[in-house]
Amino acid sequence: MKKAIAMILSQIAVLPLFAQEPCLDPLKVNMPLFQTKYTADPSPLKVGDTLFLYTSHDASPEDIPDENEKNSAGFFMYDWLLWSTTDMVNWTEHGAVASLKDIKWRSRENGAWAIQTIERNGKFYLYAPLHGHGIGVLVADSPYGPFKDPLGKPLVWQTEHWEDIDPTVWIDDDGQAYMYWGNPYTYCIKLNEDMISTQGDIYVLNPQDGKMRPVKEEGSKINLRIPQEEKKDWAVKHYQEGPWFYKRNGHYYMGYASTCCPEGLGYAMSDSPMGPWKYKNYLMAPTNRDRGNHPGIVDYKGHSYLFGQNYDLMHLDTYEHHERRSVSAVEFTYNQDGTIPESPYWLDHKPMKQLEWFNPFKRVEAETMAWGYGLKTAKMGIENTGVVEKMPYSTGRKNMYVYDLNNGEYIRLRGVDFGKGAKKFNITAAATGKAKVTLRLDSKDGQVIGFAQINETGSLEKYVNFQGKVKGANGIHDLYLCFENVSGEIRLDWWKFEK
Repeated sequence: MKKAIAMILSQIAVLPLFAQEPCLDPLKVNMPLFQTKYTADPSPLKVGDTLFLYTSHDASPEDIPDENEKNSAGFFMYDWLLWSTTDMVNWTEHGAVASLKDIKWRSRENGAWAIQTIERNGKFYLYAPLHGHGIGVLVADSPYGPFKDPLGKPLVWQTEHWEDIDPTVWIDDDGQAYMYWGNPYTYCIKLNEDMISTQGDIYVLNPQDGKMRPVKEEGSKINLRIPQEEKKDWAVKHYQEGPWFYKRNGHYYMGYASTCCPEGLGYAMSDSPMGPWKYKNYLMAPTNRDRGNHPGIVDYKGHSYLFGQNYDLMHLDTYEHHERRSVSAVEFTYNQDGTIPESPYWLDHKPMKQLEWFNPFKRVEAETMAWGYGLKTAKMGIENTGVVEKMPYSTGRKNMYVYDLNNGEYIRLRGVDFGKGAKKFNITAAATGKAKVTLRLDSKDGQVIGFAQINETGSLEKYVNFQGKVKGANGIHDLYLCFENVSGEIRLDWWKFEK
């Protein structure tokens, strides 16, 4: 969620206090997908058998360079992150896929807001807003990057206002691509086949009748800030920002963040990619358990998923408000007429259903997990930093490690299929200290099936394989890598079981 500073400050003053949740147990409720970083603005992309999820990145306090701002409530966003899964519950982190440094024409050192990445003809296009400076596009030959700026300037920039944010792109069945965006108005333009140039006019949605009209037409915009009760008969209600545009079974959909604050998730439908649009319902109603939202919707392996954002991860640490958001997802179904039932709040769902069992007999990157609260991750050879000028350019796929291990923390993997049994466990780590990795089944206090002792390796750049015997691991279980007797600094690269 991103608002003009004045709006943010005015809303913070009147927000009710969050009521503490009675249960934030990842075994019982649908907690956020990622814990090593704060995330927002989810953008799912299916490529082959893998679901990729691009997110924006709310900086943790230690990553904010200004000492006076480290504990403020504002937005501090410098780069965009990438995650992937094949089972919807165990996710692999790939770190920063691009940053503000990749966009030379930016006007700020903060503001890496909501992106969407799509594929066309074997290339990947990342559409990024630079608030007050238009929308740009980065291009790569892989979903991991490296992403480069082919234009060196905005793809779209309406210089008369600051409404060019939150781009969403869809390629229709006839090959025509469309980009929607905007806060508090909804804009649209056609993209050429090269995906880095536009054609025709910019259109704006008139929520009163749901029609798209060229921006240059006088009267195409109306006052959105009239009282809500006067909007009850409007064709499109509650739109604020964060559109997600797509087509399914002949219906066009536009999900969006509803009027702030708090923001829910609403949606409208149309029979045409250019409208007219008609409001249908909330995807998820506004609630004082949350503040902002941003939808991402995808079909994957025969299931439909809604992604959005909340503050549930931050609430494990504090209920004092900061813009430290976390991405969650729920599965949903469509009604026969194509409409979408309203979903309860993220935490009111049971944990996500696993689509396939996890194979522990292959190399598993340590940053693959269903839960790892308290741990941190980084790309090898790249220091984490919130200073844009010190950030690397988009690096593409690069090996990562898990660090900041403390006693009592753990990595959880869901639905691990040990088959007829495992006999040995390998873990590769670099260490200036020591740590004991206790392998447990089904809970952090569950059955112990083995150990691996990590010892000093001589430096944090020298990775060594450590092994331990395993007994009693067979069938399907949740796996916990529990950390004990931790001293010094430990960096985990990957692990693997042997039969």
